[in-house]
Amino acid sequence: MWIDTHAHLDAPELWPEGSSIATPPAWHTAAVAQGVTRCVIPAVARGNWARVRELAHGLGHVYALGIHPLYVPHMGEDDVAALDEALQQHAHDPRLVAVGEIGLDFFVPHLNTPAMRERQQQVYRAQLQLARRHQLPVLLHVRHSVDRVLKHLREVRVAGGIAHAFNGSMVQAQAFIQLGFQLGFGGAMTFDTARRLRALATQLPLSALVLETDAPDIPPQWRYATAAQRAAGQPQGLNTPAELPRIAQVLADLRGLPLADVAAHTTANALAVLPRLQQGGEGL
Repeated sequence: MWIDTHAHLDAPELWPEGSSIATPPAWHTAAVAQGVTRCVIPAVARGNWARVRELAHGLGHVYALGIHPLYVPHMGEDDVAALDEALQQHAHDPRLVAVGEIGLDFFVPHLNTPAMRERQQQVYRAQLQLARRHQLPVLLHVRHSVDRVLKHLREVRVAGGIAHAFNGSMVQAQAFIQLGFQLGFGGAMTFDTARRLRALATQLPLSALVLETDAPDIPPQWRYATAAQRAAGQPQGLNTPAELPRIAQVLADLRGLPLADVAAHTTANALAVLPRLQQGGEGL
């Protein structure tokens, strides 16, 4: 069994005309056939909380509720309170496994102003407090913001979680591990040029790694079209959970391990860090 710990299955590009929960897209059928039996579907804003929950229940996956840092500029004043209410309302839903996607993004220029950095941190910290109150792990967005994300985690302790699309240093990786976090590795690791990331994937303990696609984003190397190729009319390849086993094969090759070992360890890691994946029983 494979677990895709981060897949935005509500993205419109994943749903071609004629597909629906009752008639899933071809990529979903392919993913299930390859053993990708569970995906964690993170929310990004109040407007898609209902959709990710619907997809989790309709397709047999799990979900998280939260406010992504990219959506902080557009959120309403009562959205954090609404998140608190939603977490309480669905507290007994075994498919609700985390608070997320939350965190900080200091890469996007309009989010990296002093005012927006401060606002992001206010919203991130408030969501950490909700995660602690509701005893849920968190799914973290940490783009160009690892040290600041860690600072707040040390001050507002939560029940662990996953640092999604991790691309920090070894020291930062160890800091997350000490706080009870797993590190998410996906398509970025498949690029030959990603030497530092591939070194981390090789050197970190296997007990600290989980797999993800971030579908439909961060396509693996074999699905990626360069800027020049896109300018010439070649479309970007669609990233889906069906790519997860091949991404895992890259990790297995980097570490010199059988693919079955990577499957067993990363699945066990995901189940440990997101306990409700286990508590859901046959319903999942």
